Amino acid sequence: MKIQEILARLINGNTRFVADLLEGKLQDSKRRESLLSGQNPFAIILNCSDSRVVPEFIFDTGLGELFTVRVAGNIANSSTIASIEYAVVNMESKLIVVMGHENCGAVSSAIDGGDNGTNLNHLLAHITPAISACKKDATIDDIVKKNAELTVNDLKNKSTILKEALDNGSIKIIPAYYNLGTGKVDFYKIN
Repeated sequence: MKIQEILARLINGNTRFVADLLEGKLQDSKRRESLLSGQNPFAIILNCSDSRVVPEFIFDTGLGELFTVRVAGNIANSSTIASIEYAVVNMESKLIVVMGHENCGAVSSAIDGGDNGTNLNHLLAHITPAISACKKDATIDDIVKKNAELTVNDLKNKSTILKEALDNGSIKIIPAYYNLGTGKVDFYKIN
């Protein structure tokens, strides 16, 4: 499947989700059995761990169709980058979507600052560049969108595997924004 076809499939699935017309295919015992010998997800989604943001539902996909990497604030750290590299190398997934979402708690915590303990401070430090890149009067959602953009850049710049795949045209990495209220995903800066 070509990258544009993969993106169209995600957009079509999201359109069904927004319209409450989920097909719910590939979610039964027959599908589970077909995946025993391996997986071949058509897209990789790096998104927040927020329980309201579930890519398999949002894009109306079944088991084995998405390789989902979830971490608060949809950041590119060594573990998320390595997971994405694994999917690109071993499963030949061609589209990576970095999806931020409306009212992200991790972004809000990064904006609030303060000492949240060693581990959370480390995670939130990945979001600080998005705060710095935005104007002082930026909304949380402006920062969420900037964070997704900067995470795309981090994936491009912190991984030789992903950079080589981008350079030879075998993958594309794009940012997206999920609207909690409507369920709609906005893909942006597609180049």
